[in-house]
Amino acid sequence: MGNTDKPSVPSKWLRILLPAVLIIVWFVVGAIGGPFFGKISEVADNGFAGFLPSSAESTKVNRELKKFQDDATLPLIVLFNSEKNLPDATIKAIDSVAGKVQNVDGVNGKVSPATLSDDKNAAFVAIPLDTKSKLQNVIDDVKDVYAGIDTKDVNIQATGPAGFAAGLNKAFAGIDGILLLTALAMVFVILIFVYRSILLPIVVLMTSIFALSASIMLVWWLAKNDYVDLNGQVQGILFILVIGAATDYSLLFVSRYREALYKYKSKFEAVKAAYKGAFEPIIASGGTVIVGLMCLLLSDLKSNKALAPVGGIGVAFAVIAALTFLPAVLYALGRSSFWPIRPSADPAAAKRHKQRLAKGFWHNVGVMVNKHATLAATFSAILLVVLALFSTQLKADGVAQSDLILGKSEARDGQAELAAHFTAGSGSPAQIIVPKDVLKDAVEVIDDTKGTDGVSAVATGVEAGIVPLGRAEEEIKTKIKTQIQAGLPVQAGQSALVDSMVATAYPFKDAEIKVVDDEALLQVTLSDKTDSQAAKNTVLRLRDRLGKLDTAINVGGPTAVQLDTLDASIRDRMVILPAVLIAITIILMILLRAIVAPIILLVSTVLSFAATLGVAALLFNHVFGFPGADPAVVLFSFVFLVALGIDYNIFLMTRVREEALNRGTAKGVIKGLVVTGGVITSAGIVLAATFAALGVIPILFLFQIAFIVAFGVLLDTFVVRSLLVPALIRDIGPFVWWPSKLKK
Repeated sequence: MGNTDKPSVPSKWLRILLPAVLIIVWFVVGAIGGPFFGKISEVADNGFAGFLPSSAESTKVNRELKKFQDDATLPLIVLFNSEKNLPDATIKAIDSVAGKVQNVDGVNGKVSPATLSDDKNAAFVAIPLDTKSKLQNVIDDVKDVYAGIDTKDVNIQATGPAGFAAGLNKAFAGIDGILLLTALAMVFVILIFVYRSILLPIVVLMTSIFALSASIMLVWWLAKNDYVDLNGQVQGILFILVIGAATDYSLLFVSRYREALYKYKSKFEAVKAAYKGAFEPIIASGGTVIVGLMCLLLSDLKSNKALAPVGGIGVAFAVIAALTFLPAVLYALGRSSFWPIRPSADPAAAKRHKQRLAKGFWHNVGVMVNKHATLAATFSAILLVVLALFSTQLKADGVAQSDLILGKSEARDGQAELAAHFTAGSGSPAQIIVPKDVLKDAVEVIDDTKGTDGVSAVATGVEAGIVPLGRAEEEIKTKIKTQIQAGLPVQAGQSALVDSMVATAYPFKDAEIKVVDDEALLQVTLSDKTDSQAAKNTVLRLRDRLGKLDTAINVGGPTAVQLDTLDASIRDRMVILPAVLIAITIILMILLRAIVAPIILLVSTVLSFAATLGVAALLFNHVFGFPGADPAVVLFSFVFLVALGIDYNIFLMTRVREEALNRGTAKGVIKGLVVTGGVITSAGIVLAATFAALGVIPILFLFQIAFIVAFGVLLDTFVVRSLLVPALIRDIGPFVWWPSKLKK
């Protein structure tokens, strides 16, 4: 029956001025924040070493490197390869344009002479690039210079750390455009099917866009002033998180509003009733996600820490927009929001609406759970446990740098070609900072690790050439003389190196090495691919042996960066996962005023997460053929799935508790299941779709997170929230509310 009681008449300020002010404020926020969509990438750093833990040995080396160079640079390796021997004329032509290459905007340092491979089918040059430059543009300009010389039948490829960094930047370039448009389009289409309306999906989408505009504007300012770190993966997750969360909260509020419009003739009373029913679960859900994200502050990795404030800001604005802009617009539009199917408080219309619900899908699910609660709980639990057993097959112990980009990668192809002709670690040496007083002993230790132990060459100084250990002194001396005769620059330390090698049988023993603040820099070329496990093992051996010589010796470089990042990621999993569980459990206990129910919800969510990892392991290993996964994939997926999965349980259980106060637990849980079934399922599909949109960015890390979260949300929505949790609550009965009064 419709509510025929005369509603209280609110003041004109509440009825007109407040909604108008809220709408105007959010439109202003959208107008100001909108342009920042295209600017936020400017403050994102996608470098591999930019987000290392402060205590990592490679981080210490990165800091010390600034003393040995004027500006931050990243080495670019330009590889020239052919199916036949490269003629001397080609090598001379490559070296002849070194001056032109050095004048390219973004090149910051000397270009090394061309180094010819033993099979004479390939050569490479090392070029330092300014890390603040647009790497891909600089690489294109450098390749254009080399393309202008006579290199017939020679293939030119850009690789090395700068090449991989440029590839990542290119892959992340789609975040501002294709990712955002894909996510919004998917949400819009889903909302049209959910509401069978045009106007309401636009309102909900505007809520998400305004929340995202406010988030981006604040995050941009914080990143610009170095208050937060930002990279491409955090930026992409922010977009998806805000759109998904704001849409979910909007769906809950709209559901309550439509329900109220069938009860109240006054749209003000309907908004007030919707606010009363939606405020607590939205605040609790948003708070749960924010607390889960804040647990990332316990991370040793800056990239993980960055997501805590950035993601927290995004979710906070999603909550604020859903509780301010959305209600104001719904009040302004009234029942027209749902056109062409307008809810009506007319008794006949309300009765027809109630009859439709009684014949709907979720009514039938409720009847089934009510009659067969034990069977439903047992079946869903067994299904989840079986899938969870496969989670141990997930290889989440890190992937090589060359596997980060999906699809075509010039840097990856170039690295493989480089390894085919040269020492696999060429171009990306390990960097070792050594105190001056133990320098000679350190070089002897490094020399002891050559050959099968993983060290191929040693060089001195940032700009020093890579000189293979054991090469004949005369050969090196002849090469340097040739360089001088050709008018080419001799790199730092080479002349002194030749003198010392002629004077002694041991390279570098008396070499003139650049010393700054009583510290010297050695660069060690590894025998194995920079991102291989064998190279990481070599770094570990070097650290162990050099550490015994002097604890002040630090080993860094690209391989060490990957090694330290992996170690920190594994440590983060062990620390952050329990912290998230504890924090969310406390929130649930406060929200539901109970202990048993929160434990049931948390266990069911963790079981759902384990089942999702099991499915991911099967597909990643046997269908997609992925080489593995980064440990952070499990960490991020856990935070999102547990925090967001609990959201749906909060939506359900707050309604169940509300109904249980009047109907008792047995009837209350079925009523709660039926009335929230549609909105929670819609929210789950929307959130899964938004996270799935991350798959358009060709980054392995993001694709894996996209799949795990999307599948996990759907599994949680259709199995855990629809069957397992209601069935368990129905079977256990009032005891789930212990020790609150509802237990009685």
